Amino acid sequence: MLLAVAGLEEDEIAERTRRLAEGDWSSFTAGERAAFAFARKQAKTAASIARADVESLVKHFGADRTLDIIWWNARCHYMTRVADAFQLPLERDNVFRGIMSPKK
Repeated sequence: MLLAVAGLEEDEIAERTRRLAEGDWSSFTAGERAAFAFARKQAKTAASIARADVESLVKHFGADRTLDIIWWNARCHYMTRVADAFQLPLERDNVFRGIMSPKK
């Protein structure tokens, strides 16, 4: 749903999620690959995050965006764990459909 909120069309979302799930991130930018690797590490082995991991994000996104990336990842990981623990279903419909501005 967040990709739809960001303005991607359904076919773009399907293609992007397919490429992400397959693990071949070669078609993504270096910055995107760094962010994906950080998110994976944060989800699986958060205690192993080192200064170099954060510096890689800062190199690609700057300090402010890096803080956004780390915070948003942490929030999403937390929400996933809460939803999983309580076995909460995902929304079936995009509640933001119709209020997003069209792509230009």
